[in-house]
Amino acid sequence: MTSETKKAVLYRMMTPDHQCPFGLKTLDLLRRSGYEVEDHHLASREEIDAFKKQHDVKTTPQTFVNEKRIGGYEDVRNYLGKPLKDPNATSYRPVAALFAMTALSAFTLNYGFNDSWISMQAVEWFIALSMVVLALLKLQDVESFSNMFVNYDLVARKWVPYSYIYPYAEGLAGVLMVGGLLNWLSIPIALFIGTVGAFSVFKAVYIDKRELKCACVGGANKVPLGFVSLTENLMMMAMALWMWFNHGWF
Repeated sequence: MTSETKKAVLYRMMTPDHQCPFGLKTLDLLRRSGYEVEDHHLASREEIDAFKKQHDVKTTPQTFVNEKRIGGYEDVRNYLGKPLKDPNATSYRPVAALFAMTALSAFTLNYGFNDSWISMQAVEWFIALSMVVLALLKLQDVESFSNMFVNYDLVARKWVPYSYIYPYAEGLAGVLMVGGLLNWLSIPIALFIGTVGAFSVFKAVYIDKRELKCACVGGANKVPLGFVSLTENLMMMAMALWMWFNHGWF
């Protein structure tokens, strides 16, 4: 591009009842990319339908640069050389975000109660809070979780109801472990589901060499089954064994 001002023309839906989010995102993207935007609002259904018919398009927003139609939000991102997210690509982002937030919560709690950032109490809180949040994500759609879980869990493949019980068991153990309550119940639950989970993931990934999605953060995710999934289960096992030997069953 030269030093001349870059200009774009944007047509987007903005009625009294609705502002198209993709239109707003396109406007922001163009401005942040150095474009002077001629922003046209389509303020009624009649205007929207007339615009679509005139330009032979099915959706709005629509962007034009140098009188050439670029297209909608994703087309503009592509035109500007911005990376487009592959909807089918696997990603560890959900798990990384979850563990980062539960770790920060645990360390903050520890500082507030114990006046220090790191201690074994903080580690216990981190694992317990992670179990609670992981269970919450699974419980949003237990059916979808079950569909993925039975693909690799050794117990669920033999007894399908276990795939429905698992999120509740993980959540219950996590909640109890946050407060150090009913160790006689939380410890065996965490030890059992963690041990079975670890063996299941290890067999599926490292022995059978299967490429599967992990159900650890719920059924609607693209997290690959592998080391992170194994780590989740090993954390539960470690937490249960630590509490068993250091806090007792009662």
